[in-house]
Amino acid sequence: MIEAALVIGGIGAVAAAGLGVAAKVFAVYVDPKVTELLDALPGANCGGCGYAGCSAAAEAVAKGKAAATLCVAGGDDVAEAVAAIMGMTVVKGGEVSVAELGCKYGMDEAHLHFHYDGVPDCRAAVLVAGGGKQCSMGCLGLGTCVRHCPFGALVQGPDGRPVVIESKCTACGNCERICPKGIIRVNKPSRRFTHVQTTDDCVAPCQSTCPAQIDIPAYIAAIGRGDYLDALRIIKEYNPLPLTCGRVCPHVCESACRRGDVDEEININHLKRWAADYEMNVVKDHVLPPKAPPTGKKVIVVGGGPSGLTCAYYLARLGHDVKVIEMMPKAGGMLRYGIPEYRLPKATLDFEIEGITAMGVELECGVKLGKDYQLADLYEQYDAVYLALGAWDSRRMGVPGEQDYPEVASGTEFLIKRGLDEETPVGKNVVIVGGGNTAMDVARTSWRLGAENVYLIYRRSRKEMPANDIEVHEGDKEGIIYKFLNNPTKIMGQDGHLTQMEVVEMELGEPDASGRRRPVVKQGSEHIIEVTDVFAAIGQSPNLECLDDDEVGERVDRTRWNSVLVDESVGTTSMPGVFSGGDGARGAATAVEGIRDGRFAANGIHKLLTGDDVAVPNNWLARPPKLPGVDEGVAIAKGERVHMRELTVEERALNFEEVELGLTEEMAKREADRCLQCGLICYRGFRTKES
Repeated sequence: MIEAALVIGGIGAVAAAGLGVAAKVFAVYVDPKVTELLDALPGANCGGCGYAGCSAAAEAVAKGKAAATLCVAGGDDVAEAVAAIMGMTVVKGGEVSVAELGCKYGMDEAHLHFHYDGVPDCRAAVLVAGGGKQCSMGCLGLGTCVRHCPFGALVQGPDGRPVVIESKCTACGNCERICPKGIIRVNKPSRRFTHVQTTDDCVAPCQSTCPAQIDIPAYIAAIGRGDYLDALRIIKEYNPLPLTCGRVCPHVCESACRRGDVDEEININHLKRWAADYEMNVVKDHVLPPKAPPTGKKVIVVGGGPSGLTCAYYLARLGHDVKVIEMMPKAGGMLRYGIPEYRLPKATLDFEIEGITAMGVELECGVKLGKDYQLADLYEQYDAVYLALGAWDSRRMGVPGEQDYPEVASGTEFLIKRGLDEETPVGKNVVIVGGGNTAMDVARTSWRLGAENVYLIYRRSRKEMPANDIEVHEGDKEGIIYKFLNNPTKIMGQDGHLTQMEVVEMELGEPDASGRRRPVVKQGSEHIIEVTDVFAAIGQSPNLECLDDDEVGERVDRTRWNSVLVDESVGTTSMPGVFSGGDGARGAATAVEGIRDGRFAANGIHKLLTGDDVAVPNNWLARPPKLPGVDEGVAIAKGERVHMRELTVEERALNFEEVELGLTEEMAKREADRCLQCGLICYRGFRTKES
């Protein structure tokens, strides 16, 4: 017994000695900082930092391979604790990432090819014919991402789709890594607004058609649930000028609205205005989005119109230092100097521009490129240049007598004087030549200035008029006299002043290059109109003299229409580091097209400054596709479209008060409820009780 105890004790002593020796031989040194860092980290081991657990993350920080802010689960508190251990400093603020679902449709809307009865896991299901749903983009709804969220930030919704609880989301990325369809992703605002639509996107026809690519169904849904500031946030991801666009946008999105297959299109534009007006009239302050941390890069924007302001806004959001120089006394471009007060009040425009400068954008007005600044100098001083030069020159009519009388001017010149608060008296009989929005603005302005007879002469028919239908309709109510299929041939006067215009009738022949039927003169149809003022509004073009005699400007290629030649997907020019967009690149166009150019160019500039490939994906959607209408057999409850309240004709006479008064809250919610929330492939309708 004693012998056995001695043997066991001896073995134990030998083992202890051996372990002692082994401990010294095979000892692993642990950096005390790693231990401290592990104590500071939350121990979530979520992998959101890109390392295999908190231990690996702590070692990376200790070795200087990772920043103090690497822990997405811990937030600012953990970052500060890690920074204190390492002797670092943490820059607070910036964008907050969050998981979001890229597809709006769940188990009920995306129809099944077959029912999957295997392991209830999205990754397994996708191996079986892509997951069983007809919609190749749709969420499979089996909840794999929900089960793998370590923070409880995802729950399974009643329609089978995951719902993100933003307050719990740490942007660890587990859901994004686990989803086999790429439906759910960790996103941040800059990732959204720098995105350009591709053929992989599941978007509604209205969003696909919108030049600015605003997520229209999302902001309409936000209005419907009464979350007006969320609606505003969604709009400003793609368009920083919703107050303006809500008043002057031609809303081509509505032409693609599937609700129009049922009764009337959704009043999309005025719903956008509702959300923007809420910020100005109810909040009475600017609701500013988060900005990315400073990059130290500097960008100069030449031109403070819609395109230049938009580009500056998004570059500021991306963390770049931005300065805008503008040749006019105030910013706004043709929004201020080309659109009358009754359509876009200057105080409204000022509020919108203040929201852009509040993002840190520096604005200098009353200075001109080619005079006060040279492009070559700007090119040296800044990391990138964006040319948003506008289209300020007007085309002449090319008829005898056009340049002989002071009462003959361009419509653009007339509106610019109005924008500069200069006197613009008109006589008894005013003639406007042209059929676009500028022509309508001049005509309706002349009526407000007291002209007894306002004639609008257009060489084609009403059907071919490029002006917005609502402008033509409102002009008709205000007594504008339309003379379609007419064209001026001579301007005459007496004692140095305008008195008459000779006009000839036209008829439509074969289509020209624009696809419209070419007007031809009807012989023997000449007649005389008594006139006191004539305004030509037959087109505008860019003036690029500021680029001449400049060593950088001369290297910027032009088109045959004397506009800047650009790649429309990113705004690049022939000169590296110089971008362009808006009317100076595409010719006179709409504000929303300029806004689109500004955002796309900001994306291209940001990529250039951060060393990324500037080119857009090969599957970029340059033009909206032709989309199917409402599915046959789907019954939808009909509902009347709400219409904008406006001043009566008597109330708007001889003044420039804003004509459109906006929707009421009840009207906005009622109109939002009419939206079908339809997608590119999937479809959801509001079915009637009978169906």
